[in-house]
Amino acid sequence: MENTFDLIITGAGPIGIACAIEAEKKGYTYVVLEKGCLVNSLFHYPVNMTFFSTSDRLEVGNIPFMSLGSKPTRAEALEYYRRVKLSWHLNIRQYEPVIAVTKNDLGFMVTSEKQEYRSRFAIIATGFYGIPNLLHIPGEELSKTLHYYREAHPYADTKVAVIGGGNSAVDVALETFRKGAEVTLILKKETLDKGVKYWVRPDIENRIAEGEIKTFFNSNVMEIREKEIVVQTPKGMEIVENDFVFAMTGYQPDFGFLSRCGVTFDNTEAKTPQFDKETFETKVTGLFLAGVVCAGMETGKLFIENSRYHAKNIINAIEALQQ
Repeated sequence: MENTFDLIITGAGPIGIACAIEAEKKGYTYVVLEKGCLVNSLFHYPVNMTFFSTSDRLEVGNIPFMSLGSKPTRAEALEYYRRVKLSWHLNIRQYEPVIAVTKNDLGFMVTSEKQEYRSRFAIIATGFYGIPNLLHIPGEELSKTLHYYREAHPYADTKVAVIGGGNSAVDVALETFRKGAEVTLILKKETLDKGVKYWVRPDIENRIAEGEIKTFFNSNVMEIREKEIVVQTPKGMEIVENDFVFAMTGYQPDFGFLSRCGVTFDNTEAKTPQFDKETFETKVTGLFLAGVVCAGMETGKLFIENSRYHAKNIINAIEALQQ
C-alpha cells in the first residue's frame, strides 16, 4: 500500500533526520512527518542566535558542517540540515502534524491531519520546543506577553521585561537593550544560570552592574497589566512600567500527545518518559523515543550533540526485533 512503511518517524528535527538516515542505511522504507518546516524548532529560534556547540557536534549522516565562526549560527544550521536532507534524499513530508500513533495487531496506525499511515515500527522525535512553560499569573493571556523571541527590532524604544536567567533570557535582554529598549530582567534565583554561554556572561553581568539593564534577583512577576507589571522583590512589591513581557521560562514536550501514544512517565517532577535506556523502546513494543523528548521536563540534559547516537541504537534495535 502507498502509505505503508517499515517505519514512521514523527518530527524532522536533527534527531528525526538522523533516524531517517539510519533507516536509509538499512534499506527500510520510512516516512518522516513534520508539523512545520524542516528542523522546525531551529527555524523558530531567534534570528541572530549562535549555537553553544561547535559545528562538528551538530553533524549527522557523515555530512560535514562547515561554519564561518567557531560557533555556527541559526542560518548556517538551517542551510546545513537542508543540505543533509538533499544529500540523503530523505522522505520527509512537511506541514503534516501527527494527531495519533496507535498500536494494533499489525503494527502502528499513524494518523496525521492529512491522511493515515501504517507501519511496523514508530519513532517519536518531537523535541520540546512546542509548548512553553506558563507562568500561570493574571495577564499572561495578554498579547504583550510573549514566550518566543525572534528579533529585537520591533521592541526599539519600548519598555521590555524579560523573565528568566538562562541563555534565552540573556540573549533577549542584551539584543533588545542594544536596539534601544529599556530592559528590566527578573530572575527567581539570586544569580544567572550556570549554563549561560561563557562569551555572553561578561556582557550581561557588566550591563547589570552598570545599571543599564535593571535587574530584580530573587523576584517573581505576580501580574501583567496593559502598561505595567507587578513584581514581588525581596524589598516588597514593585510596579514597573512596561510595554512587552518576554517570559523565557523554558519549554516542555507535548505530554498529552505522548500519553495518547501510550508512553508512560515516572512519578517525579521531571516527568521522564519510561523507555529502555539502550534501545529507547517505550513500554509499547515497537514504539521508540529519540532526542530531547526523552528528557521530559529536564530539557537541559539532552542536546543534538549528546543524543545523535539515539538514531543508531534505535535502528539496531529494530533490526534485532526482526531476527
